[in-house]
Amino acid sequence: MAISKVYTGAIIGLDPILVTCEVNIEKRGFPSFNLVGLPSKEVDESKLRIRSALINSNFDFPEHKITVNLAPANIPKKGSLYDLPIAVAILKATGQISADLNTKLFMGELSLDGSIRAVPGSIVLSDLHKKGIKYLYLPKENDMESLLITTMFVKPVGTLKELIRHLEGIEFIYNKKPQKLKSNLEFDILLDDIQEQEHAKRALIIAAAGGHNLALSGPPGTGKSMLAKAMQSILPPLTEQEQREVLKIRSVVDLVTKDVLKRPFRSPHHTISKVGLIGGGSNIKPGEITLAHRGILFMDEFNEYPRSIIESLRQPLEDRKITISRASG
Repeated sequence: MAISKVYTGAIIGLDPILVTCEVNIEKRGFPSFNLVGLPSKEVDESKLRIRSALINSNFDFPEHKITVNLAPANIPKKGSLYDLPIAVAILKATGQISADLNTKLFMGELSLDGSIRAVPGSIVLSDLHKKGIKYLYLPKENDMESLLITTMFVKPVGTLKELIRHLEGIEFIYNKKPQKLKSNLEFDILLDDIQEQEHAKRALIIAAAGGHNLALSGPPGTGKSMLAKAMQSILPPLTEQEQREVLKIRSVVDLVTKDVLKRPFRSPHHTISKVGLIGGGSNIKPGEITLAHRGILFMDEFNEYPRSIIESLRQPLEDRKITISRASG
């Protein structure tokens, strides 16, 4: 009987949870591969990806009774980021690697040939440095996010074989150095491009300067939507603290792009659902209100929104924060 432990993470809302991937291999009984710890369907399907990735990377897959526990067991585990830590834990339990994994965190989806695919949430999980984690191993495809992590030593890996050779000291993977992104604030519409409309432009400037809400009313074709889009160009660049907040949100929904320094501009259609606007769902995700954090939430054709949607805006407008309460947490 052999047991190994590898660290990974889970995301509840915007909060990171340290997850311990425990693997136990018994040579008694029929060969099997079982996952416990509230795994979702995509986590349960990882068994086939892991087996193929290990074999195609020239590692031995144990034909014994394998039990994988994702602790704490009371938190649902969703997503494909658990492929890599489970594979590493199996190799550790079978003695194919001997490296010390106590301060390392792994995340990534395995392809059948052993390559590692991108997964969302690395910026959120980087907050687990508070739990003693020093190294974060993530896919090379998460290159954009790895440049923005300052709390851990980030090591991007492309394949499972490359990772194991590094852990065994055969190859060296350099730490990804964090970089300050250069401001490249280009906008489709500038306020100076709009002719006339002086009163409306003054209202936009006052609202942008004071962080106020703004209601634009008038007949169709008078440029209300164009004015709202131009407001993004007169807002100041995000501060470092604001960048961190926006990056965490975008990382969870996999929206980290090169225009990360721009303040968000979200324009949901009036047929959006209540969950789509305020967030929630069985797997809690941020809604349009949260995605517009530190930016602009533009609700065109406001009178077309259902009453329930409009009523749900009351608390965020008063408290300037959105609170979602669910039985599952």
